[in-house]
Amino acid sequence: MAERIGKEKIEREDGYLYYLGKDGFVWKTPMKSNSRGRKAKISKEKVQRQEGYLYFIDKNGYVARSKMNRKGRR
Repeated sequence: MAERIGKEKIEREDGYLYYLGKDGFVWKTPMKSNSRGRKAKISKEKVQRQEGYLYFIDKNGYVARSKMNRKGRR
C-alpha cells in the first residue's frame, strides 16, 4: 500500500513522463511522440528520500512512496 508524502498536486499534460529526480523535485520530460517538448522542473516542494522505498506520482497527482519488495536482499 502506498502512502502520500507530497502536499503539492501535479497537473499532468499529455505527451510527458513525470518522475521524482535525484534532487528531490518532480520533473517532466517529453515522450518520443512529443518532439517539441522540453525537460522542466515542475514542483517547488522538495522530497527527502529514504532507502528501501519506491517514489512515484500517484493517479491523483501527488508524490507517494511504497516499500520495495526485495525478496530477502537489502
